[in-house]
Amino acid sequence: MAYILGMDIGTSSTRAIIIDEDGKLIASATSEYPLITLKPGWAEQKPEDWWKASVEVIKKVIEKSKVKPGDIAAIGPSGQMHGSVFLGKDGNVLRPALLWCDQRTQKQCDEIYDIFGYEGFIKLSYNKALTGFTAPKILWLRENEPEAYKNLFKILLPKDYIRFMLSGTYATEVSDGSGTILMDIAKRKWSDEILSGLKIDKNLLPDLYESCEVSAKVSAEAARITGLKEGTPIAGGAGDQAGGAVGSGIVKPGLISDYIGTSGVVFSYSEKPAYDTQGRLHSFCHAVPGKWHMMGVTLAAAGSLKWYDDNFGPSSQIKEKYPDVKSYKLLDLQAQNVKCGSEGLIFLPYLSGERTPHADPYARGVFFGLSYLHGQDHFVRAILEGVAYSQFDCLSLMNEVGVKTDKVILFGGGAKSKIWKQIIADIFNVKIATLNVEEGPSYGGALLAGVGCGIYRSIQDATDRVIKEVEEVNPIPVNAEKYKKAYEIYKSLYKDLKDDFSKLNSIA
Repeated sequence: MAYILGMDIGTSSTRAIIIDEDGKLIASATSEYPLITLKPGWAEQKPEDWWKASVEVIKKVIEKSKVKPGDIAAIGPSGQMHGSVFLGKDGNVLRPALLWCDQRTQKQCDEIYDIFGYEGFIKLSYNKALTGFTAPKILWLRENEPEAYKNLFKILLPKDYIRFMLSGTYATEVSDGSGTILMDIAKRKWSDEILSGLKIDKNLLPDLYESCEVSAKVSAEAARITGLKEGTPIAGGAGDQAGGAVGSGIVKPGLISDYIGTSGVVFSYSEKPAYDTQGRLHSFCHAVPGKWHMMGVTLAAAGSLKWYDDNFGPSSQIKEKYPDVKSYKLLDLQAQNVKCGSEGLIFLPYLSGERTPHADPYARGVFFGLSYLHGQDHFVRAILEGVAYSQFDCLSLMNEVGVKTDKVILFGGGAKSKIWKQIIADIFNVKIATLNVEEGPSYGGALLAGVGCGIYRSIQDATDRVIKEVEEVNPIPVNAEKYKKAYEIYKSLYKDLKDDFSKLNSIA
């Protein structure tokens, strides 16, 4: 029996899993690390923290699984997208990485449009220039920290830094590379035209692979540190969203998924490169060779619920009533105490700006409609509903460009919440399906590694063998009708507040 190790270098933690060739989860481990927020809208992490966490979880899954390192056929990394790891010539980290949710680079995005034109850049990159993407982060470093830029040797994405630490190899793959907005998406290679226009040396970028290709092998030093076997193949892997799509079977036409993690992502498979002419949806290379995908992103999905839990937590009444129940399940129980629509309380989940459909780094979170009637339970349910509204924004854009479905595959942390599943089904007004696997990106990384080392014939062969639907949740018609009316108010709030968000930012 062969085994595969999958990893996900996430925003709040790194997770490693070991599965067997039948897709059965053998062991898992997670290690957390902090987010650094020096100013409003800034978000950084130390890549060294990712490596420390990676070593810890690799050791733990090997120990827990009792799998011999030599029986691990391959490793598949996935990870948070767009983060910028700036390395010097000796591989040292020059500064903390700027993350996908960092919003400091609006000036650099404007400069990109000055160079290429707004529509011109969308045609070139298939995407808008957004603050979360990697290219404006590189320009920000060059303009604001010239000494660091002078010493710059390589720019890596988060999962690719872990690959480098495991192997000494500078490499990435097409799904994660797409999110730099430095690629020719249609040709699946770095764009000479974009790099030339931005005056970024191509030598600063790693080699590009397809996601299931073997890109590196575990070095002797990494084997000594982690317990892995020297020479273990490392697949290209995937950005977390493409990895999650593989891990949830979104690898063939007609499928749409909704991932509710720190961020929320509505994701659709595409046979050909396509884009929204207004750049409201992202168009990237899929982890499936020769295929593409579109996606819309809510920056603070489960992140909104985590913010509430960290700062306020479950009510004292619910904790007293359910002393043995853990935090997020307690929040679910609170939300169940409130009627559909939160009795007029509406939440805008723009805690770190927004990506889809507004692309506004200055947008901020809002509770609207607050009255003496509302208590803690209402706040919790309003958060669940507000995130679902924001994801419906993304799904509506998919429908607008011709991507439609009567069923959405839900995965990520939100898929574990019974009430959140029902809220999403009601607001989307489609069936919501959940799967027999819940690991998402790390599971997708493992399957990609399994293809790379020959355990599976193809990515579709892998997903057909191991992924099954286990539950469907249908929308409740009366709820769907009520949410349809509330959603119109939700949509109008951003339009009414847009200018005030910008003014508030200038004050802050």
